[in-house]
Amino acid sequence: MDEKDKFKLIHKSMFNLEENQNSEINEDIIKRTYYMLKKIRSVEERIAEEYPYNEIRCPTHLSIGQEGVPAAISTLVNDHDYFVSTHRGHAHYLAKGGDLNKMIAEIYGKTTGCAGGKGGSMHLIDKQKGFMGTSAIVGNSIPLGVGLALSNKLKKKNSISCIFIGDGAIEEGVFYESLNFAVLKNLPVVFICENNLYSVYSPLSVRQPEGRSINLLAKAIGANVAHADGNNVLESRKVLKEIITKIKTCESGPWFIEFDTYRWREHCGYQFDNHLGYRDENEYLAWKKRDPLELFKKNNQVLIDYGKIDKFIESEIEEAFRKSKTDPFPEKSEAYQKLYAE
Repeated sequence: MDEKDKFKLIHKSMFNLEENQNSEINEDIIKRTYYMLKKIRSVEERIAEEYPYNEIRCPTHLSIGQEGVPAAISTLVNDHDYFVSTHRGHAHYLAKGGDLNKMIAEIYGKTTGCAGGKGGSMHLIDKQKGFMGTSAIVGNSIPLGVGLALSNKLKKKNSISCIFIGDGAIEEGVFYESLNFAVLKNLPVVFICENNLYSVYSPLSVRQPEGRSINLLAKAIGANVAHADGNNVLESRKVLKEIITKIKTCESGPWFIEFDTYRWREHCGYQFDNHLGYRDENEYLAWKKRDPLELFKKNNQVLIDYGKIDKFIESEIEEAFRKSKTDPFPEKSEAYQKLYAE
């Protein structure tokens, strides 16, 4: 039995992977949610540690501080549901069940990566898990997610399409076109906006009119809307569960959910960048006090062994980085192969 099979057995013993997503919060859901929350944080912190050694040669956008929403939705979807994501997509890939070994190998540009080493951090994909890709272009994955939802409806599949976007994507024309089409066709799609207040170094105040509500803007187009604290994992899960259930059982049409959250590190890279002056240090510290990981532990009323889960995650991460560093790079002859969607 190889190491990967061992991890699968341990994982199944820790979590009931067949848990009915319609059940109420229980110990199993809490364990699985915490597992994903902690895994996303630990994986990205390890990427930040390894990045200065110059072996990771692609740009990488970390979502440390924003783990709440992907962790919340991770127990509410299955392999038949679709995710599309952005340049900041590690958390969404993992939350959809993407293979950690393949993700780390992709970041290192290895042939064993989920995109064969050609895509890097910003182009992750795992079609077997319903993770249909990330994109380096802001807003580029939005129409793909809507198209997937249209496909589900035409084929009468009881599945949803989840489109992860940031607040910056609201300023792209394709957002309005896609949301309008989704409303017109009453598609089973959820637009999940992780509003972290900044697009690169630009706050909302210099990008959008004062007083504008992103949520109400989506409502004006005809979408059903909701707004939640993205750092409160259990609250976010409750909102997402209600909406996903409505779409799958009542065909309630497209939803737009705005989650308030905040990234801790620089827009692109592994460092902190508050010294640049585009955001206030006090603002950063205030958001850091609302760490989604610590809030989860504070709000959770179910007694679980966090240490046991943490050790398992550490083993997974250690194995993924060890293997990725020794995996081969693609051959030169592969440079022009598999460049287009199949």
